[in-house]
Amino acid sequence: MAGGTSSPRGTARRGRPGQGLRDVLALVLLPLPLLAVTVPAAFAGGGTRRWFGGRGESVRAEAQAAKDAAAAAFYELDTAQRDLRISIETITAVDASPAAQRAVTDFEALGQRIDEVSHQYISAVDAHDLDRDDLDASVAGHARTELTRAKDELGKVKADLERFRQGLGPLLDKAETQLARLAPAVERARQTLLAASNALDSVRAAGLKADDLAARLAALGPELTKLNQGAGRHGVPETLQRADRVLRDAEAVRAEAERLPERAAEIDRRLVSLRTRAQALTTRSGQVDPILSELRRRFTLACWQDLQRVPDEAARSVRQAETKLREAQQAREAQRWPDATSLLSTVRALLNSTDEAVSAAGDRLQRLNAVAKDPQGEIERTRFAIRDAQRLAMAGRQTPEPRHARPLDDSVARLDRAVASLEGRHPDYWHFLTETEAVRSTVAGVVTRIREERGQGA
Repeated sequence: MAGGTSSPRGTARRGRPGQGLRDVLALVLLPLPLLAVTVPAAFAGGGTRRWFGGRGESVRAEAQAAKDAAAAAFYELDTAQRDLRISIETITAVDASPAAQRAVTDFEALGQRIDEVSHQYISAVDAHDLDRDDLDASVAGHARTELTRAKDELGKVKADLERFRQGLGPLLDKAETQLARLAPAVERARQTLLAASNALDSVRAAGLKADDLAARLAALGPELTKLNQGAGRHGVPETLQRADRVLRDAEAVRAEAERLPERAAEIDRRLVSLRTRAQALTTRSGQVDPILSELRRRFTLACWQDLQRVPDEAARSVRQAETKLREAQQAREAQRWPDATSLLSTVRALLNSTDEAVSAAGDRLQRLNAVAKDPQGEIERTRFAIRDAQRLAMAGRQTPEPRHARPLDDSVARLDRAVASLEGRHPDYWHFLTETEAVRSTVAGVVTRIREERGQGA
């Protein structure tokens, strides 16, 4: 029994019958994916493995980070260029100055640089596929270097673009200011034209003619058409200038139209006033002959000979004024307001000159009477002016400035000669008066110069 029984240990050592065949069949009958994984693993024997997961994976990550940074720099540069292009277009829409043209040229040059660095970036991205499983570490390192270089170049150009943008500040501010003015300026011009038209209608409704104002308003029609066509056709600067011009001219028409009733009333008042004044001057002109008669009787020829033609000239001027007054009245009745105003101005000028001439005769007689009665008053008045100027010239000095002392000394001598001319039976009092006036005028000029010089020195 002992010899016929096998032990479990021996049986286990020899193996069960058919065990090897079952193992092979089990392996053959495995599902295909599992087989595909199992067989290489069986033959690999723990040999080769992929490089990522160690230093190579770190290089890949660095390259990817460089790619992301370059992409961000590219996007920032593209955005900055787009924004700056809008600024350049804003400037060129308004400004055609040499400075604006230089800005356009400089922007185009920057655009070429942007194209160059953008091409460099795109080429670096296209040259390296960082998602490949078999990407070599050296290739990833090279990609990282090129992408970093591309990012740096993009950053440099963006910095240049930013400096250029800052330099555009004054031009851009000016352009934006003009663009901001454009729509309000055009609208104000339109509204002012409408107001002028309404004012003109009101004047006509009141029975007043305003043909000249209507013609001026009609002349603004073509300008309004161009305003309506817009700045896109005529340019921003020209449109702004046109709007300002239309506003100014239309406002003038409106103001004159609104003032027309008052203007008509004022013309009526001036007609009455100037007619009354002409009549008064006619009466006063008749008083010149008696004055001249007394001047001839009491004073020498030099004292009155320049006044001999005053009566005739006064009468002639008054007649001319009366003729112009009649013409002004006719213009008023025809509602030719500018003509009426112009004629009344002529009348006023004629009457003013006549008034001065008529008054001159009476003033001459009065002054000659006064100096003939007491010449000493005129002398003392002139000497006081000279002494006052001399004291000013000597103030704070040992000796006066020659340019101040000389005219003052000459004035003293001139006054002495004028005083000496009063000697004799029939002195020329008018010459004496003109000389003393001339001396005081010279002295006043010296005083003015001294004060100006010392004021500047202070």
